[in-house]
Amino acid sequence: MPILGSIIKAAIELRGKPPKELSPGQGIELQKKVLKKLLRRAQLTSFGEYFNFHEIIKSKDVVKAYKQNVSVYNYNKIFKSWWYRSLSGETYVTWPGKIKYFALSSGTSEASSKHIPVTHEMLKAIKKISARQVFSLAQYDFPKEFYNKGILMLGGSTHLQFNGTYYEGDLSGISASNIPFWFQHFYKPGKRISKEREWSTKLDEIVRKAKDWDMGVICGVPAWLQILLERIIDYYQVDNIHDIWPNLSIYVHGGVSFAPYKKGFEKLLAKPLTYIETYLASEGFIAFQNRPEAEGMQMVLDNGIFYEFVPFNENNFDSEGAIIENPETFTIDEIEEGKEYALLLSSCAGAWRYLIGDTIKFTNKRLAEIVITGRTKHFLNLCGEHMSQENMNMAIKKLEDGLNIDVREFAVAGIKYGSLFAHKWYIGTDDFLDPNVAKEQIDKDIKVLNDDYRVERIAAIKDVIVEVLPSHLFYDWMKEKGKVGGQHKFPRVLKNGQLQEWDKFIEKNKV
Repeated sequence: MPILGSIIKAAIELRGKPPKELSPGQGIELQKKVLKKLLRRAQLTSFGEYFNFHEIIKSKDVVKAYKQNVSVYNYNKIFKSWWYRSLSGETYVTWPGKIKYFALSSGTSEASSKHIPVTHEMLKAIKKISARQVFSLAQYDFPKEFYNKGILMLGGSTHLQFNGTYYEGDLSGISASNIPFWFQHFYKPGKRISKEREWSTKLDEIVRKAKDWDMGVICGVPAWLQILLERIIDYYQVDNIHDIWPNLSIYVHGGVSFAPYKKGFEKLLAKPLTYIETYLASEGFIAFQNRPEAEGMQMVLDNGIFYEFVPFNENNFDSEGAIIENPETFTIDEIEEGKEYALLLSSCAGAWRYLIGDTIKFTNKRLAEIVITGRTKHFLNLCGEHMSQENMNMAIKKLEDGLNIDVREFAVAGIKYGSLFAHKWYIGTDDFLDPNVAKEQIDKDIKVLNDDYRVERIAAIKDVIVEVLPSHLFYDWMKEKGKVGGQHKFPRVLKNGQLQEWDKFIEKNKV
């Protein structure tokens, strides 16, 4: 359908304006409008009545009144207090009406998946921002022929589990089951394969159909998409994925830092791709990259989510990454570039001052552009080293570049070392890697990246231990946990019971 490509390209060029800098006060005004709309919409819910939303709306300073009167929640607190009632079929709990869908989060830091409410308004908001992201392609100058190509979205099953009063599944599966009719022409793997619940079977079917498709865009979590591309290349006995999909031009990624995966991923290509980062969490569509070579993603400030930013430090979080009862929070006009914040969301899905567990930094305040730096519980601070997931990702990237290897997965743990401490790195690679060489390189690089670590490496962190493992062990462990494919990610930091389980698994399964 060449004519369709021309129409889409014309529409994109018409609507796809370059991102504008926020004028002074514009960001907070957009956010105030969102908050007022959310409060009005939810004032007759049980949550809204409990926290007197109707009074907060009347306040001269709505944001201040909201922050003073409404509690801060993590998942366990809001689920045990409120969301469990929606799960039981009760209406008007934290959002008007009945909750039809619950997204199962990836649950990297918890034993079981979390149930996150997904409302009609949230799905509508996701579609709206998805359209904006499509229109942003005008900044990339692709030929009109490109817009006839397929879009592969490797996500969870669209065959959702019905549990009497609601449907549950991966957010990518819920979203894909609600795609607009005009998009179905481009969408792959298509309705039938997308319904497949067994991840391995789904990959097999995609591999067999791959030759019949002309893909221009691929979307998905890096680890699982890399596995798929490798299987396609192996099945057809070709050199790279462009032998199968010569028009493949864009990779839309998100959910985890792409940096540690990039080197291995690019080995599968014959020509460079345009990488576009997106931030679609289980709680809503937060940000997307809307201009070429942007360092960060632009936050969505006007579509169903009100943000608060909590400085990620000892004043607001304990040593395990749990938020204190009354943390210091900032709005979009009060943040500073380069500082690390944890995100609180209030949304059209009935989340209120909700800690989603991600940490971010602003790279460009005037464009409201951010990068994801990690998770509130995925850091190490045994003795004041304050080692972030960002530090870990960068160290692994430097290791890959320096030794010309492909690290597929990794995790880090803080362990006792006599009366003091050590850091233990688990590195998944199928290339040869001397653990001692890796240890020296990682230790050296993090000392440069993190001054606190450098100091504590002299005092309390007495050793760095590296265990090199075949990459399949990481995926096998995820499979054993029922967290394979979709939006699931291997945890970057292992603590307490999770670390013990991982060590037992390694001992049992490594050759």
